[in-house]
Amino acid sequence: METKTKSSVYQLAMTAVMAAVIAVVAPFSIPAWGEVSFTLCTFVLYLSPYILGWKKAAIATLVYIMLGMVGMPVFSNFKAGLGVLAGPTGGYILGYIPMVIIGGLIIKAFPQKRAIHLGGMILATAVLYAFGTALFCAQTGSTLERALLVCVIPFIPFDLGKMFLATALGPVLRERLVKANIDPEG
Repeated sequence: METKTKSSVYQLAMTAVMAAVIAVVAPFSIPAWGEVSFTLCTFVLYLSPYILGWKKAAIATLVYIMLGMVGMPVFSNFKAGLGVLAGPTGGYILGYIPMVIIGGLIIKAFPQKRAIHLGGMILATAVLYAFGTALFCAQTGSTLERALLVCVIPFIPFDLGKMFLATALGPVLRERLVKANIDPEG
């Protein structure tokens, strides 16, 4: 019973902490030449399933989005509100949830296979890009070509770097949690 309580407290606390980390990291951004900025947010999101498991990582991501939705300046460039989610970059923010779920499910299914984790993160990021780009095109009337040039292609090398770093660091963090008798999957 004590171990289950310890795990439950850990899960609740770490879900809140991860939402806070996402909220602290995401606003700091480097403006790109389009509407989308470079941030470290996706790096934290790639790590979150290793630390929390996919379900709690998705909840932490949802909490982050809800914080921004109600007016806390947690989105890129310290923006906030429903207008951001309904705007040209809102699809990328909302796409964080399926990205974390897909990446997290693959990490759970293949816990010792870092190459597969990387492939899962690539797939998850492709879903994020597709979701965000579709909404970007709908909001701005942009062609797919312009949207890809502004919102996807410049970010691919940086996102791949974040994925490599996450697949190097994530399993180490997860292993340490397991050694401390904390199950990331809850």
